[in-house]
This record gives sequence, structure tokens and C-alpha cells, in this order.
Amino acid sequence: MSAFVSLACRKFFAGGVCISNVQLPGKVVVITGANTGIGKETARELARRGKSFPFCVHRTVPLAFQTGGARVYIACRDVLKGESAASEIRADTKNSQVLVRKLDLSDTKSIRAFAEGFLAEEKQLHILINNAGVMMCPYSKTADGFETHLGVNHLGHFLLTHLLLERLKESTPARVVNLSSVVHHIGKIHFHDLQGEKRYSRGFAYCHSKLANMLFTRELAKRLQGTGVTTYAVHPGVVSSELVRHSFLLCLLWRIFSPFVKSAREGAQTSLHCALAEGLEPLSGKYFSDCKRAWVSPRARDNKTAERLWNVSCELLGIQWD
Repeated sequence: MSAFVSLACRKFFAGGVCISNVQLPGKVVVITGANTGIGKETARELARRGKSFPFCVHRTVPLAFQTGGARVYIACRDVLKGESAASEIRADTKNSQVLVRKLDLSDTKSIRAFAEGFLAEEKQLHILINNAGVMMCPYSKTADGFETHLGVNHLGHFLLTHLLLERLKESTPARVVNLSSVVHHIGKIHFHDLQGEKRYSRGFAYCHSKLANMLFTRELAKRLQGTGVTTYAVHPGVVSSELVRHSFLLCLLWRIFSPFVKSAREGAQTSLHCALAEGLEPLSGKYFSDCKRAWVSPRARDNKTAERLWNVSCELLGIQWD
């Protein structure tokens, strides 16, 4: 009986499951931070989505005649860990097109170098998943002088998306998936102290950056209307991953409450849903949790704040994005 109850609880806390059977033969995917955790499991599933099945995905081309799987780029800071993950995924999925490229989101030079290399290598990009992130770091700054949570979680992905956007537009229909969090409800954008120099809390800094992800998704969707590129924000759930490594307390809590914490595979489901599910285009800019739309905080729905953050982000990064 206790085993049954435990199994039932585990299934409940596992959350939603991506049920899409969409295949990705010939498609190109970039996932940041996919050397571990949610990103790795997302990469594994997308790499698997290229096998032949005896039914049609496209109305005129039987999938049986569509050869090759999705080409998945693992974009990460630690290339050795990335290669280890890619080797595992290639063996698991029998897809040899799982590639690793260096990307350090805490350094705009690295972001630009990655984008330049990718654009020279690939003529298409169908799915960009901004998955990487940091959480509860002691106060520190990126190579460009940005507070680390803001710099990595928001500005790094903001710049990467900017640099890859034309390729996405050329590959429509295309999607951008931004990993946010339910803690965006606690976040606030302090324009007078974006870098946390006057007052800093590593817990709140993470929440602020997740709100920034929400606002970015909202404003990006508005600016992409009619282009064929859509974007979605995702809360993966409470997931067992390396993200909590900077907090001894969270590491301890995650162990104590492990039956109620999602696995990385379970945490990847909503990212997969937003990357794959058909018919999501009218919901561009929306927020998803457990593979369905979720409630958004009033601050995350503030169009003026979203536009201001967009403009400030462009100024900080020295880019023009009309």
C-alpha cells in the first residue's frame, strides 16, 4: 500500500508530459546549457525526434522518405562536459548529429563568437531554447561588468537571440523557448539598481532575472508578430539539477524532499511542449508550466516595464534591435 501511495505521489509531482509526436528530420536546434540537467534531457529528446515512422508529418511528404534526424547543438561553457553529454545522447538516440559548441553566457565576446561560428556553419535554425542559467550566486559580475544573474540569465540570452534572430526568421516556422520560473512572481525590475550594487540578495537576484525572462518573452513576441517566429516562457518545475549548487540549504532540501522533486527528464517536458506542440502560434509570448498555460504575475504583464527593460538591455549590450 505504501509503495502504491509513493508511486501515486511521484506521478502527481512529476507534472505534465509532452504528448506531441512531431518529428524533426532535417531541423536545426540550439540549446544553451545542454551539457547537464534539463537542457541535456531536452537535447536527448529532440535528437530522438528524427527517426522514420510509417505515417505523414507533412501533408505531401511521407516521413519514411525523410532521412536524417534533427541536428542539435549543445551550446555550453564546459566543452568537455558537453562532449560527454553529446556522446551519451548520440549513443542513446543513434543520431550522430549532436554537436557541441563553446558558449559562455557570462562573456559577450564568447556569445558573439558562438553566433558567428554557428551562422557560418548553418543556414537554418528552427528552435532556440534559452535553457542555461545560474541561481543564488554570491555577488559577482560577468566579464562585461553585469551582475551575474542579470548578465547570464537575461542579458546573455537577450544578446544570443538578437544575433540568431535573422536565421530564425529565414527558417520559419521557428520558435524561441525561454526558461523562466514561478519565482518570477517575487521578482522586480529595479532600474535604479539593475546591477545590485546598492542592495543585493542572491535569492531575490535570481527571482529578478526570471522576471526579466518573462518580460523579454512578452516584448519579443510583440516584436515578432507576423514573422513566423514565436516565443514562449517556461517554468520547468522544482527539478533536481546542478542549478542549486550555490545553496547548501536548497541542496539539503532537495535531498530531503526528493520524492516531490522532478527529475531532469520530467523538468524538460514543458520545454519540449513549447518547442514541439502544434497549434501554439496564437499563444506566442505566453507562460507555460506542466505543459499548459499558467498564471502570470502582474509585473510580468506590464508592457511599459517590458519595453523599458528591452531598451535598457540594448543600451547595456551596445546593440540596436528595432
